[in-house]
Amino acid sequence: GTLSTRKMVANLIRVLLLVVGTLVALSSVGFDLTALSVVAGALGDGVGFGLQKIAASYVSGFILLLDRSIRLGNMITVDKYNGEVTRITTRYTVLRAPTGVEAIVPNEVLVGSVVLNETYTNSRVRHAVAVQVGYGCDLERAMALMVEAAHDQERVLAVPPPKAFLVRFADSGIELELGFWIEDPEAGIIGIKSDINLAIWRAFRREGIEIPYPQREVRLSNPSSLGQS
Repeated sequence: GTLSTRKMVANLIRVLLLVVGTLVALSSVGFDLTALSVVAGALGDGVGFGLQKIAASYVSGFILLLDRSIRLGNMITVDKYNGEVTRITTRYTVLRAPTGVEAIVPNEVLVGSVVLNETYTNSRVRHAVAVQVGYGCDLERAMALMVEAAHDQERVLAVPPPKAFLVRFADSGIELELGFWIEDPEAGIIGIKSDINLAIWRAFRREGIEIPYPQREVRLSNPSSLGQS
């Protein structure tokens, strides 16, 4: 705000006055100021590099504002940051995560990186939850219960409908996956996954469908030798 701008200007003036005062003092005692040319050159390179980065962010901001590839309200993921776009300026873009944390991302990063936009053309996105069941269970009944658990959630779309899949036959059980679609990713995904997992857990307990523990079988090639020392 205004207070931050005033403080920045005051600090800048203070630094400039300090530099000018130092140069005058050195000159008055006969110090050769040309010896500072190397330091000044290095400082100039640093300032130039910084200005180059700032200019790149500003140019990238104009590109984002013109091509509208990222708009306010979009749910995007870039680098390790994910959230809803709440503000776009000429220098940076603000992403608000479902946790409430806001990431200020330079526009240069958005233009130069692959951006996953969950709401670019439409807001429908697919998510999935996975669960293992025992080999002795009624597999088709277990898959039907998983689909019912998704249908009972208001946020889950009826079209495309939720569907259960048999992923693979694992060591401890059969891996199943429930795929479902939502159209409000800005409301978060952890909550809806938790609700579906809890509904599956209750349905499996009611129907007696086992969710197996990891199991390992150890066989001894010569058990009689264990008692010998």
